[in-house]
Amino acid sequence: MTDQPLPILVSACLVGACCRYDGQTRPHPGVRRLFEEGRAVAVCPEELGGLGTPRPAAGLEGGGGAEVWQGRARVLNRLGVDVTEAFQHGAREALRQARECGARLAVLKQHSPSCGVGSAGSSDGTRIPADGVATALLRNEGIQVISDEEFENP
Repeated sequence: MTDQPLPILVSACLVGACCRYDGQTRPHPGVRRLFEEGRAVAVCPEELGGLGTPRPAAGLEGGGGAEVWQGRARVLNRLGVDVTEAFQHGAREALRQARECGARLAVLKQHSPSCGVGSAGSSDGTRIPADGVATALLRNEGIQVISDEEFENP
């Protein structure tokens, strides 16, 4: 048995992957360092859901991530296309990877309709006080989720 800490699940854009809807990245020095040290597993739920990069921006409509899982809200892209199933598929894949590596903590990108922690993007481009689709699923499955804005390198 080793004393190695469990890996942390992180948003891929925080480690420098150009996977945001606009093809950009939002690197976070502390998160990137964890990844480079092999202490983090990077995921992009939107790419895992089959959405390419770049892609039309998307947002929540009718509620947050929890409501998406309850069937009371959905995710629409800026073209009006319903991408809810892709967001759910990607969130399930992120959860599978978290379980596979034993992660009990996730550091995800704030304000994202997938990864937002208490603040997510809506379909009209504003922010709503809700978790994103992946965050809601991870939390429901017992994984602690914090935003990149809350993260301090342990």
